[in-house]
Amino acid sequence: MFARKVSVRLKPDSLGRFTGLMESKILPWLRQQRGFLDLIVLALPDGSEVATVSFWDQEGNAQAYNATGYPEVVQILEELLDGIPYVKTFEVVSSTFQPPVTALQPEPDSPAPDPTHRTYQHSASSV
Repeated sequence: MFARKVSVRLKPDSLGRFTGLMESKILPWLRQQRGFLDLIVLALPDGSEVATVSFWDQEGNAQAYNATGYPEVVQILEELLDGIPYVKTFEVVSSTFQPPVTALQPEPDSPAPDPTHRTYQHSASSV
């Protein structure tokens, strides 16, 4: 699993609009992206800076989003940002995050799936 952390300063009194755009436009779109698992949005108490952490099943899916979707997201939020976002991608080495697991049904004449094997998959209902 991989995480992308994006930090940026906001223009004064923009946190409400930022949060609204994240909920109404960006999060629904992210949920459609291949490999997207979850998003956490953090803000300083005074609303002057935000950080988002998005979780991805594979590095390739995180990189694909960075190359294609991320520039569109920045464009949507551009009027609220006070500076250039700072982006870092991390490999998740430890987590308590429990992504949804799809139950696998064995094919006839096939061994049952290994219950200890976990596959990270996006679920439209995950938040």
